[in-house]
Amino acid sequence: MKRVFDTRTIVGLLAILLLAGVGDSFAQKRRPVKKKVVPVYTVPTGTIIRVRMDRTISSKTAQVGSTFTTTVTEPVYSASGVVVIPVGGKVVARVDSVTPAAKKGKPGQIDARFTSVRLPNGRTRAINGSLTDLTGGKTSSDDEGTASGKKMGHRKTIFIGGGAAGGAILGAAIGGGKGALIGGILGGAGGLLGERYTKGPEAEVKSGTEFGVYLNQAISMPRFTETRPANP
Repeated sequence: MKRVFDTRTIVGLLAILLLAGVGDSFAQKRRPVKKKVVPVYTVPTGTIIRVRMDRTISSKTAQVGSTFTTTVTEPVYSASGVVVIPVGGKVVARVDSVTPAAKKGKPGQIDARFTSVRLPNGRTRAINGSLTDLTGGKTSSDDEGTASGKKMGHRKTIFIGGGAAGGAILGAAIGGGKGALIGGILGGAGGLLGERYTKGPEAEVKSGTEFGVYLNQAISMPRFTETRPANP
């Protein structure tokens, strides 16, 4: 009888030890995993991202709400000098308004805002960007398809029809409304009588056209690495 009691006692003790070990195992599994903190770097308001059009858009066919992409042509650095957006990154734009060319020489117009950046490693970041120039000089358009214009405080920069080849140039619409357009609008319309019946040029922004994206708000991003993040 004593032997039976001893056997039961031993079995009970083994069961308690086994359950304790299982409990410890579960407790270890439930321990929170510390996430690695990735430092972020700030790109200040007013930074200009140099981009190039990926495809041609026109005020004749573009629709409000449609999107287009541009490719970053120069690295974007944080305020501390860290590369956060490399060459080859994509800046996505949304068309906010379109005005086709009309009679009396009225040029077509395309108003777009830039909404996000997509990096080669798959990471994305929302931005608030506006169309602007690359040089800060006068509005112009050259044979290489480079658009430029001047961004002025209260004026909103848009694509407008014009240029020697009828391509788009940048213009500033006062207040973004019905104000006068700044920059070259028409060329060779044939005088006042001709302008009355002549349709203005469409705003055609050709693939390869270069311009700037002005950051209206600062953004914070990690240092760019080629490694694709687990949760982009």
